[in-house]
Amino acid sequence: MTVLDHRHHTAVPGWTPGATAPRTDPAPLLPDASPVRVLGTPALEKYDPALLRELYRRLVVGRRFNQQATTLTKQGRLAVYPASTGQEACQVAAALVLGEADWLFPSYRDTLAVVSRGVDPLEALTLLRGTAHTGYDPRATRTAPLCTPLATQAPHAVGLAHAARLAGEPVVALAMLGDGGTSEGDFHEALNFAAVLQAPVVFLVQNNGYAISVPLSAQSAAPTLAHKAVGYGMPGRLVDGNDAPAVHGVLTEAVERARTGGGPTLVEALTYRVEAHTNADDATRYRTDPEVAAWREYDPILLMDRSLRELGVLDDALVQSAADEAEALAARMRAEFHADPELDPMALFTHVFAEPTPQLREQAAQLSAELAAEAEVQH
Repeated sequence: MTVLDHRHHTAVPGWTPGATAPRTDPAPLLPDASPVRVLGTPALEKYDPALLRELYRRLVVGRRFNQQATTLTKQGRLAVYPASTGQEACQVAAALVLGEADWLFPSYRDTLAVVSRGVDPLEALTLLRGTAHTGYDPRATRTAPLCTPLATQAPHAVGLAHAARLAGEPVVALAMLGDGGTSEGDFHEALNFAAVLQAPVVFLVQNNGYAISVPLSAQSAAPTLAHKAVGYGMPGRLVDGNDAPAVHGVLTEAVERARTGGGPTLVEALTYRVEAHTNADDATRYRTDPEVAAWREYDPILLMDRSLRELGVLDDALVQSAADEAEALAARMRAEFHADPELDPMALFTHVFAEPTPQLREQAAQLSAELAAEAEVQH
């Protein structure tokens, strides 16, 4: 009996309804049996020493950026800051593997990735300061705005990458998510469309163990989040998210695969959020001190320092140079955030609709009149 294969609208001889349907062997799509690791292994010797030193430098500067941004939040200079402390290896590697024409689609916790991409720290933190929708030009920086709703940036990444391919542009989009984002419908839709369209997209899931206070075990029964890739028809990769060279290597392979027509890849990086979810969170309610202490011992900077010194590509001079650069960045952040921003209340009405609605025009006129009356009273 011959029936139709509805995937390709072609005849499939020998298949009858109720029998096992023809299917693709999932083995090539299955993730790594264990997380890919480079630090402390012979594989590290194959890496360019200049790349290893650059990764170390970015980790040190990134850690200081996280610390200073957290301090600014405590001082009231930022409304909120979701620190990526402990996850810096994922952040800097994601930014470093992209070309100038590629696009980064960050989540709210990926400010460091945005800064590592070359965006000025003051502009990158504008959204979290609460003074504007975003502080940088997405087109100029090829970096989408920090996305607060979970996973909604993932379909945007697919759409942009697919459109670029249709236009003949060799552009890759990298979407960054957390483990909590994989529980959202947008995640499913993005991966499904990316695989069907073979869009040049890389999905990087930073699995730090918690979606705010919800542990991964309460979100997913899959062996790993990387296993979810098989169901969509794309490869899944599993990597040690605290091993910067390993993350860089796995992402580099995924980006090049996407760029050369191989389609999307789902990468799960196992890491840990050392700080609380945000300054509004009390992480002691749902995790223990020993758990946090164990991950502090498995810090990405400590891992790099130890392995690179053993390899002979890191010395005290480079360590001091990176520390000095980090302190200079922190000092600049303090100086720039010390000044109160000059705000225009009328900017509330810009970039809402291309053509303002009657209600917006009415509200804008009302606010303008109130501001004029206040200014007259003050004078």
